[in-house]
This record gives sequence, structure tokens and C-alpha cells, in this order.
Amino acid sequence: MEITKQEVERVAKLARLALNEAETEAFGQQLNQIVAYVQKLKTFSTEGVEPTATVLGQTNVFRPDETQTSLSPDQALANAPDAEEHCFRVPKIIQES
Repeated sequence: MEITKQEVERVAKLARLALNEAETEAFGQQLNQIVAYVQKLKTFSTEGVEPTATVLGQTNVFRPDETQTSLSPDQALANAPDAEEHCFRVPKIIQES
């Protein structure tokens, strides 16, 4: 199966990409390489191979959730240049229209 120039142009149009002639040719070649690789992968037998999500066997690498003490509002705002009603006050950066 080979990707044609027309198919590349159709996919580019669907993706709203404006490709020039050189880009269309380059993407066509790249897509054909990908399709050839997938065809090669299809030739390998996977019978008896269990499906996996990872080859490393890691399941959960995150630390367990544990509650910890945190700063009080007064401590958190102690070094703030400006605060209002227990909140940080920052300069306005977006102008309303």
C-alpha cells in the first residue's frame, strides 16, 4: 500500500495545513516509510505474547498520598508584597476592553 500525493493533500486539507510541493512530497515519503514499517510489524507472530502496557513492569511510581501540615494563611502571606482578605494581591496585567 502506497500513500499517493492526492491522499497527502487530502489529509493536509483535513488538518488545515497549507503544504507546498516540497512539503507534500516529503510528507508522502515519510508516510510511506511509516506504512512500510507497520506492514513489516504485521509479519511478526505475537501468538502467546501477553498484552502489556509497559516492558519495565513498573506499576505505580508515585509516592503515597499523605497529609502534611501546611502554612497558615498568615504565614503564607507574611512575605507577600501586598495582600487583601487573606489572599495574595497582584497587579492587573489584562486590560478590560
